[in-house]
Amino acid sequence: MEAQQKEESVKHFLNLVKKSRRGKLKVYIGMSAGVGKTYRMLQEAHALLRNGIDICIGYVETHNRAETHALVTGLPEVRRRKMFYRGKELEEMDLQGIINRHPEIVIVDELAHTNSEGSKNTKRWQDVFDLLEAGISVISAVNIQHLESINEEIEQITGIAVTERIPDKILELADEIVNIDLTADELVTRLKEGKIYDKSKIERALGNFFQSDKILQLRELALKEVAHQVERKIQTEIPKSIKLRPERFLACISSNAETAGVVIRKTARLASYYRSPWIVLYVQSDSESLERIKLDKQRHLINHFKLATELGAEVVKIKSNQVTRAIIDLATEKEVTTICIGKPHLNIFQVILRTAVFNGLLKNLAMKDIDLVILS
Repeated sequence: MEAQQKEESVKHFLNLVKKSRRGKLKVYIGMSAGVGKTYRMLQEAHALLRNGIDICIGYVETHNRAETHALVTGLPEVRRRKMFYRGKELEEMDLQGIINRHPEIVIVDELAHTNSEGSKNTKRWQDVFDLLEAGISVISAVNIQHLESINEEIEQITGIAVTERIPDKILELADEIVNIDLTADELVTRLKEGKIYDKSKIERALGNFFQSDKILQLRELALKEVAHQVERKIQTEIPKSIKLRPERFLACISSNAETAGVVIRKTARLASYYRSPWIVLYVQSDSESLERIKLDKQRHLINHFKLATELGAEVVKIKSNQVTRAIIDLATEKEVTTICIGKPHLNIFQVILRTAVFNGLLKNLAMKDIDLVILS
């Protein structure tokens, strides 16, 4: 048993060492061809080279764009590997050549590219993974339409089935993701000026892919993806003590039919405004057990749970006589920022009697930096 624990400890340490030696991955992402991803990669490569970084081109596709092609000059390059397939001479990135050369950073374009038959890996993203494992950092680029998880959405928007795709995990591995953003008008202008495709292809592109409504939807997907990846990095890399918490609402309801409906609807509006997840909590004390509340109240409760679910809430039911404790514990567990409750229907004597409970709730919320909203 002790020997096994020692072996596991050694493996864990080796994994940590390997992780620290792993190359870093930076991905430029864009809504379509022609936004300037390759151009930006090459600009960055020149800046790194001027700063004494050992960087080289592993594979760059300029698509005969003059501005982009000019930036290749002056950058070290690992020559492409030539191979023959069905009588044709093909060129692929020389994966082993790059590993042997072992630069600090390598530029690898067209992340979603499918390699020719006979290559070590089927996909270029797999080549990139091998380079990272070899301790070589990679700067790469990809269009949003190549992302596997949104493939069906892309086809609905563009009417084109994208066959070359990358799994979402490759973006999750990325240490940096940079969105190259242009407005639809700017992109169309670049197309008309011949900066994206040859002049013979411009009219056809304007009639198919490069339409404002399609570009706008693709732009939204690209922006959302980058925002999602930034949020993921915040969640995993920034300590809770110093990061800004995203808004998360908790609506607390009772069996009171009128109040519960108001609390659910108004919290739904708040959550929608902040684009935040929200929770509806019902704490069932002994006084609200199914044996003690009337059937009409039970029906109202069920309808309120259904309403909350339809409005996008997570519904949580807890049995407890310590209502305040149950609310605080759930709010802490779910990292809630704002608790919403209904205006209490109490006479002055009940308010006086329950002041200690309410003060206890306020004190706990203040300590945990949670806001309390009383909805009328």
